[in-house]
Amino acid sequence: MKLKQRVVLLAILLVIFIFTKVFLIDNLDTSAANREDQRAFHRMMAGLRVELVSKLDHTLQSPWEIASQWVVPREVYPEETPELGAIMHAMATKKIIKADVGYKGTQLKALLILEGGQKVVFKPKRYNRDYVVEGEPYAGYDRHNAEVAAFHLDRILGFRRAPLVVGRFVNLRTEIKPVATEQLLSTFLTVGNNTCFYGKCYYCRETEPACADGDTMEGSVTLWLPDVWPLQKHRHPWGRTYREGKLARWEYDESYCDAVKKTSPYDSGPRLLDIIDTAVFDYLIGNADRHHYESFQDDEGASMLILLDNAKSFGNPSLDERSILAPLYQCCIIRVSTWNRLNSLKNGVLKSALRSAMAHDPISPVLSDPHLDAVDQRLLSVLATVKQCTDQFGMDAVLVEDRMPLSHL
Repeated sequence: MKLKQRVVLLAILLVIFIFTKVFLIDNLDTSAANREDQRAFHRMMAGLRVELVSKLDHTLQSPWEIASQWVVPREVYPEETPELGAIMHAMATKKIIKADVGYKGTQLKALLILEGGQKVVFKPKRYNRDYVVEGEPYAGYDRHNAEVAAFHLDRILGFRRAPLVVGRFVNLRTEIKPVATEQLLSTFLTVGNNTCFYGKCYYCRETEPACADGDTMEGSVTLWLPDVWPLQKHRHPWGRTYREGKLARWEYDESYCDAVKKTSPYDSGPRLLDIIDTAVFDYLIGNADRHHYESFQDDEGASMLILLDNAKSFGNPSLDERSILAPLYQCCIIRVSTWNRLNSLKNGVLKSALRSAMAHDPISPVLSDPHLDAVDQRLLSVLATVKQCTDQFGMDAVLVEDRMPLSHL
């Protein structure tokens, strides 16, 4: 063989070797990531059922101190939470030492301070479990049980971006009224034999109070995030106008995502992928009301999108509001880890996991069977939407690798 031919052959072999090595490394990296996603899924399933226990073992810290130390820029609580049952027990049982009207907003809530100085937000029961909220997907009062269910779905999806929530029964006459501020106390009234209150909010009316069963009121309590992590509010780029006949740009502009990608903080960092995750989360729970969202302040786009205020969910199990998925089907990107987790939850696993996760909550059963069935059905729609994207653009363009090391040190 002539020298020139040998050189050409060696060059070809070198190119083949390089491409083979790169391909194998990529495949090994992908396989390792997928295996870790599977391990994370099995860890989640193993720790899914949370029994509320009164004692914290092996620590002198209070439940509130532990929950506060969990919070970091990319998650509200860590993957492994052996203390979760004790913290949720404290949220559901600790003595209420002060009660006030809720923070600003459109819906009725109360701000409670529990023994030890921990703030929680109390949302009262408004509907029975089988009540169906008709009309627009954002219609009706807040659903307290939706907050509980959304928190556990956040655990199941592995996002860990929702504040802790647990159901609680409170006696309005003996637990709330004696420690209520004048502002809250002035909104109490009696309807028949039931103690009621209507609070202070944009839509709060004396004619539409929330009423206890006698004196005992069912509700949810959401753990207040630590004050050392102040929040920053953002307008959601896929928010609705809430005005009849007026569409938001995303509702008529199919290239809208391209414009979003050129705008901070969506032009770099994890925020756009957080928006996609949130769209999946909101679609599963039927929440079409995320017009704003919160992150931690001064984060330059690095903070997570915090999954606050999920009570406009689980209103109508027969309504699948596809427009909630607009960020997903317009941008056609999703985290590989989210995609892997969604696929692990197929074939009834999601419904079973959610039921199991909520089984020990004080207000169990948290959701009716039609709502659990709806979550499973909506999961199939999410997977089908991603498949449409991959069919059009290819797996490599749609599935985005975005894993951030999380530190609790």
